Amino acid sequence: QTELVESGGGLVQPGGSLRLSCVTAGSIFTISMGWYRQAPGKLRELVARIGSTGTTNYADSVKGRFTISRDNAKNTVYLQMNNLRPEDTAVYYCNAPLGNLVQWSWGQGTQVTVSS
Repeated sequence: QTELVESGGGLVQPGGSLRLSCVTAGSIFTISMGWYRQAPGKLRELVARIGSTGTTNYADSVKGRFTISRDNAKNTVYLQMNNLRPEDTAVYYCNAPLGNLVQWSWGQGTQVTVSS
């Protein structure tokens, strides 16, 4: 079990950018990490994943706009979000994917709102 602390969300206009950070209490050196989001009335979905060796995967809805990265020395995972759209509005969370489940309890998330 480890604590997850997400930050960096906010209100941004369509076409804008945000950079989210997720700091973990424990080492993530050998762990695949992911960014998830949950919009009102919708299920939580995995939008980006980064393996322990740096391999990345993205949901089709964010491909080409979002970039996931990691800094193992800082136990931190980032999500750079560019060209944001209103449909990106959601609470964003990080966690360690484990099949269709996650390895740890969810953090508080960080709210991203895209609106003019």
